[in-house]
Amino acid sequence: MTTASGPDLAERDAASTRLRPRGSNHVGMRQFNERVVLQAIRLNGSLPKADIARLTRLTPQTVQVIIARLEADGLVHKLAPLRGKIGQPSVPMALDPDGAFSIGIKIGRRSLDMLLLDFAGQVRERLSLSYEFPDPDTLFDDIEARLKQLRLRLPTALRSRLHGVGVAAPLSLGGWQAVLGIEPREAAKWADINIRERVAAMTELPVEFVKDTAAACVAELVAGRGRSIRSFLYVFFDTFIGGGLVIDSHLRAGINGNAGAVGSLPMGLAQPGRGGAPHQLLSQASLINLEARFTAAGLDATAATDVRAMQRPWWQHTDLWLRDAAPAVAFAVNSAACLLDLEGVIIDGSFSRELLRATLTAVNHSLDQCSWEGVVRPAVLEGAIGSDARAMGGALLPLYANFAPDRDLFLKLAE
Repeated sequence: MTTASGPDLAERDAASTRLRPRGSNHVGMRQFNERVVLQAIRLNGSLPKADIARLTRLTPQTVQVIIARLEADGLVHKLAPLRGKIGQPSVPMALDPDGAFSIGIKIGRRSLDMLLLDFAGQVRERLSLSYEFPDPDTLFDDIEARLKQLRLRLPTALRSRLHGVGVAAPLSLGGWQAVLGIEPREAAKWADINIRERVAAMTELPVEFVKDTAAACVAELVAGRGRSIRSFLYVFFDTFIGGGLVIDSHLRAGINGNAGAVGSLPMGLAQPGRGGAPHQLLSQASLINLEARFTAAGLDATAATDVRAMQRPWWQHTDLWLRDAAPAVAFAVNSAACLLDLEGVIIDGSFSRELLRATLTAVNHSLDQCSWEGVVRPAVLEGAIGSDARAMGGALLPLYANFAPDRDLFLKLAE
């Protein structure tokens, strides 16, 4: 989230143009206006009351009353006065990290991550579990045990401020068996499992579900570069590459909750009678491909997710992977830009920041080779969240359900 100091005034003005909806000075709008004020602080960082009034278009008197209520409820607190200007020093108001909490669960094809997130968007606790492939016969027991651990790690006085659980997982956990090297009977176990219902049975807290890469996109939208970009394609490198789509500052789910599924994009034209369908992006640009290169060379495949991938003896294989992956991603970016007229493309993943930057360089080089006649080339930007993005995005769902004015931001994913 934005730090306590917040962005400068110009950035705040830019953010104010995206802050929807505005507050209302009419009677009967108390809860809505409180949420608008909280959203203004969340998006812009700590703010004096005068700036809150300007951004939300509420009267100073209304803001004064709202801030007093939010402070009494433990949702905001005062920071040190800002001095050095003419007149009385202004007092910035910030979100109180202890004001509310939520839990995010990421069920991945190779690992489970669970986060305890505070009201300011900071990770308080993290629990992880690695596996070759998730077995539902044991995984849900592991999730239930970890849910209890995370709740108990909160001080007793704060446990009533735990507002919900958000689960992020692939929509087809049992898919792509051949690529993963998974036995069909193992993959088939996920066929009839409703993940949200299974987790909801473990807790009295409300539980929401979102596609894993869409959850990562949510985290970037709320807590990363998405706060300053209205429309972008989000690309996330993991075991399989995937993504999300934001248009006009709203995550777009699509009719099946699968918009932005860049991993399934074909890498060529269908050629009837010539060997079947073209390969998908995920078969060329996923971390599983990098792991396979390391394994074939007798190297530790887990280096794909850490800085060793940029070092000898791994680097020569990473370099070859980049030469395959970057043109494939550039092809997807070029196609998406033609269809959607994007402002930017944000790339992130479950690997080191060093490899992320090398990936961005390679993708931009490949984009240089594309034709941009008739279309504007979007900026390619580094994601701000990293490997926590999917679990963090899940954890943000309950916080937005309870404290954001615009529930339509991404909660339609659950419909």
